[in-house]
Amino acid sequence: MTTDPAAAEETEPVTGPEAGGPGAGPGAEDDGGSADGSRAPAGPDDEAAAGATDTTDTDTDSGEGGASESEPESESEGPAADGASGDGTAAADTTPQLSEAEAELAAQRELRERIERRKAEKAGPVRAGARLSGKAADLLAAVRAVESGGKPPASVFTEPEPAPRRSAPEPVRQPQVMPSATPAPVASEAVDTVRAVLVEGGAPEALAAQVAAVLGEGADTQLRENPWQLLRVAGVRPEQADGFARALLGAECGPDDERRGGAVTVWLLEQAALAGHTALEAPALHAALAQRSVPDPDAAVQSALAEGDALVFQDALDEPGAPPAPAPSEEDGEGEAERPVRVLIGLERYALAEESLADGLARVVNSLPKEDGSAVDWESAATGSAAELIRAVAGHGLVLHTGGEASRAEPAALAATARSLGLRVCAAAHTPDGRRRFAALLASAERAGRGAASGPDPLSAPGFGAEDETGAPDGPRHGTGETGTDETVTTVAGLLAGTEGPGRDTDGMLRTDLLIVLDAPQLDVESAAMLAESLPDGARLVLSGDPGVLWSAGPGRVFADLLAARACPQVASRTPDPGPIGELVSGIGIGELNQVAAPGKEVVIVPVRDAGEAVHRTVQLVADSVPRAIGIPAEQTQVITPGHGGAVGTRALNTALKERLNPGPGRFGGFDPGDRIAYSPAPGRTVPGQVVKADADGLHLECAGAAVVVPKERVEQTVRHGWALTAHQAVGARWPAAVVVLPGDAAQALTRPWIYTAFGRAEQHLSVVHGVDQALPRAVAEVAAKPRTTRLPSLLRAQVPAAG
Repeated sequence: MTTDPAAAEETEPVTGPEAGGPGAGPGAEDDGGSADGSRAPAGPDDEAAAGATDTTDTDTDSGEGGASESEPESESEGPAADGASGDGTAAADTTPQLSEAEAELAAQRELRERIERRKAEKAGPVRAGARLSGKAADLLAAVRAVESGGKPPASVFTEPEPAPRRSAPEPVRQPQVMPSATPAPVASEAVDTVRAVLVEGGAPEALAAQVAAVLGEGADTQLRENPWQLLRVAGVRPEQADGFARALLGAECGPDDERRGGAVTVWLLEQAALAGHTALEAPALHAALAQRSVPDPDAAVQSALAEGDALVFQDALDEPGAPPAPAPSEEDGEGEAERPVRVLIGLERYALAEESLADGLARVVNSLPKEDGSAVDWESAATGSAAELIRAVAGHGLVLHTGGEASRAEPAALAATARSLGLRVCAAAHTPDGRRRFAALLASAERAGRGAASGPDPLSAPGFGAEDETGAPDGPRHGTGETGTDETVTTVAGLLAGTEGPGRDTDGMLRTDLLIVLDAPQLDVESAAMLAESLPDGARLVLSGDPGVLWSAGPGRVFADLLAARACPQVASRTPDPGPIGELVSGIGIGELNQVAAPGKEVVIVPVRDAGEAVHRTVQLVADSVPRAIGIPAEQTQVITPGHGGAVGTRALNTALKERLNPGPGRFGGFDPGDRIAYSPAPGRTVPGQVVKADADGLHLECAGAAVVVPKERVEQTVRHGWALTAHQAVGARWPAAVVVLPGDAAQALTRPWIYTAFGRAEQHLSVVHGVDQALPRAVAEVAAKPRTTRLPSLLRAQVPAAG
């Protein structure tokens, strides 16, 4: 059974940012002319060419005169005037009849005369300003009047009263179809050539499109030259690539092949990234290479570095608890004592993302104005449970906020306060459900603030409603009340993609003065770097989340690294999660599995002996017991289990739940209308939804109120049935009821963060299908999160001093 909850979702990564900068848009390219869209005028060489021909280029000019000079001024100059009128009758009886040759010669003579006249006109003196018109002509006339001693017209130097400036209305944001992560199309010829190589090497033909997309141009040649490049395709393992290489290379293939060592090195680093590491220590990487039968690990690493597939770093060991660097001795003279370092090897994309994130956070910390004149306003608004958070944000650019589900009310109060002070505020959650819940909290906080407010109207605060350089008012977008929450509260993915939120300015920066990121532990290093890079100078950043939940599905542990680095103020919420479920989850967070009083059956333990019983009791709870005894319908109950495979994984449970709740033949690739699904547009991001229909375009879904169309070829990778999820898929969302299934074969996969996350998805009722005996309390007490190797703490220490 595959029970490792840290395994990445079986999806392909989404493409990067859209091409084109903030200024790109329709009309960026022109049909012709110069690069800026204008057509250059003809030069002297063009005029000479026009004069050298008799019958060609007669409709062109130097470009100054325009079309009016290139066309005949009247019909009398056209060819029809030479022989016949428009109706084909003779113009006059006295007109001599010309032969066809004579008429052609006459036309040529006339053309020559016209060309000569134009050349003579161009050779003569040109009166300055002859071709000016409008305002320019009026100004030239006024200058000449002054030179001759006359009085210029008064109207030339007076400007009419400008029309009153009208505020541009805020555009109405239309519902958008959520795009699926469809890979860029690959030419069929390239796929065919790759397929031929795969067949020759005994690899599955189905990999052809993926190989062509991953390796790019000349993929077939790359495979022949280095068959281990097949490891770059997701799901391919070294032993499979070895078999492919033996089939293509024959006797030339061996474990000591330099090409194999470099490819296996990159594969191991990619596997480490799937487990959350942004880099690996050199000894750990060497050991992993030795386990993969690479005879010279150091040479393999050097090969990957030489090819530019990986980078090497040396980070000083200044982490808390590490011995201090030795002081320089007198014998060292002017040199400094060597500091202990660790050597790290990492992929370029994650190395650059971590460095960019450290730079962005340092800019946020250092760019906040020291005196912005708002300290008194912030202090007067710092009341209630959010007072400490509001004070910290008033004086610092970066603030960390920790707490459980109930503590989200504090960032909501902060957002309401900042908006009342005229700041542009944006809050981003991990999931659409988190966005919905925070929007409700924000609306409630603003209603409470309006009811208790005794000061001036927030709409009249300085800076509120001021127009930016585009002339669009900020007021409607950032106004108070429920109408403003639609664009104030977003998802992280929607904010970065530009489909949600306040939008970006001409420099590509988010139009916000305060960004609150909820579910901060779910931020991977690349998403966090993009957010930090998108903040304008002087903006504040608040990262808020529960440090006890599972970390991000992508590489990095951004929130935990920032908490450990102590590079900014940290505000820990004192607001506990209510009820028996809140009490149970709070105890798990500190390593204690307590028995809690649940008079309303808020927490129920259902013991089971084997996998078959676990599946049976789970279906019974969802379809019958919870609706009947608790009053929560099946569609509002979520099943959570440790893994996808096995006898009690998501696949087995979803099959049983579909048969009971929505039976059908699965005529749309295993799906029927009404099926609950989990749609994963990108690794680590899961959106619950429902199947609507299927047609030639693909599988139609409804996810978080948005329409999604998944192409047929992408359904298998991105859509699963969703009655049962893993804890990683469920993080960031909550349901009225949750059924957490702990089968006996999942005991080794249980950790405190996994149990904390799974139990915390329930709002009103939690049922635990318990088949792991003492493994549950042992995991809560002893099994912490698996460590991740990252570089962010050392990068931050070099740029941001510890806050103490």
